[in-house]
Amino acid sequence: MPSALPDGEPVPDDGALPAAAREGLGRRPFGVYLHVPFCSVRCGYCDFNTYTATELGGGASQASYARTACAEVALAGRVLGDQAPPVDTVFVGGGTPTLLPVDDLGLLLEAVRARFGLADGAEVTTEANPDSVTADSLKALRDKGFTRVSFGMQSAVPHVLATLDRTHDPERVPQVVAWARAAGLDVSLDLIYGTPGESLDDWRTSLRAALACEPDHVSAYALVVETGTRLAAQVRRGEVTMPDDDDEADKYELADAVLTAAGLQWYEVSNWSTSPRTRCRHNVGYWAGGDWWGFGPGAHSHVGGVRWWNVKHPSAYAARLGAGHSPAQAREVLTPEQQHAERVLLGVRLREGLDTAVLTDAGRSAVPTLVADGLVEADAAASGRIVLTLRGRLLADAVVRALL
Repeated sequence: MPSALPDGEPVPDDGALPAAAREGLGRRPFGVYLHVPFCSVRCGYCDFNTYTATELGGGASQASYARTACAEVALAGRVLGDQAPPVDTVFVGGGTPTLLPVDDLGLLLEAVRARFGLADGAEVTTEANPDSVTADSLKALRDKGFTRVSFGMQSAVPHVLATLDRTHDPERVPQVVAWARAAGLDVSLDLIYGTPGESLDDWRTSLRAALACEPDHVSAYALVVETGTRLAAQVRRGEVTMPDDDDEADKYELADAVLTAAGLQWYEVSNWSTSPRTRCRHNVGYWAGGDWWGFGPGAHSHVGGVRWWNVKHPSAYAARLGAGHSPAQAREVLTPEQQHAERVLLGVRLREGLDTAVLTDAGRSAVPTLVADGLVEADAAASGRIVLTLRGRLLADAVVRALL
């Protein structure tokens, strides 16, 4: 089941933000996240806020969802007012966004465009499962204004996909990538490593299969066994083994070697791209401390140091908007200390690294030890930036703890 939302302070019914939060609008990147909370089946490892038809219950439906979410777009327009800049990036995630008809996805994008405008060259991405698109639907997405698609490939090995409860045929991935290319879309592939029963050779097979598709971008994430998922229950019963940290480290190193040799460069710990242009600019906005509004059940938003999150169930989400209220469940106003910690946490994960001027005196005093331990690049540190080595990427959390 989806993970629980954090506690926080109440949000005004109209969603109003403190004046201080709106002051810097336009000086930071501004993105939009659109959450589509529907899946045909629930994967055993997933704790995202998604629902199958049998889990949805009354008061919400896929058919009415796009118009419901458009009501939140209108509310955001009222809250941000004329200070809101054009949107730099739009990311439609889920769930499986492409379970919605293309016209519904286009309606969501048009609502954003009509209320805020899209910046010149805006990046507009949708996630998709390989078995949820056709050549015609991908072309229609491009015609609606989408520029990029991120396919949930996860693995090219059938027994690994079966453990993850993924339903697509791995042989379909090259086909959907070719369709996306023909439609004029940039392509990203998502992979997961560390699945119980996955060997190092299995992982190498998946990497090679992904590269054979010639994607613009690859994301590779270590499997995390989340509490409350079916996979967690299987681990608890001894049916499958818990992912091993050393095994996942070996697979990360293999991914970096194989992807780099193929011409993709890491630009964030879990992400590689063929060039700066093909980086996921939406995610870079998160990591760089930008502003974004997350639309949809359970979606999180951040504007000017205020972070809030919506109610989780689609029925509750629809009911609040139908009553003219903000769908936000709670929010927090980040303290300067929290903002500093997040800037360090996110900044060190980027290839460009973190300016040491951001650090406290105590943080800067930790840098020589991090260099000596081979976690931070010596030349970069000498020029005033914290850039992780390959070993540092494997131990990024330890680096952050030292810098804080």
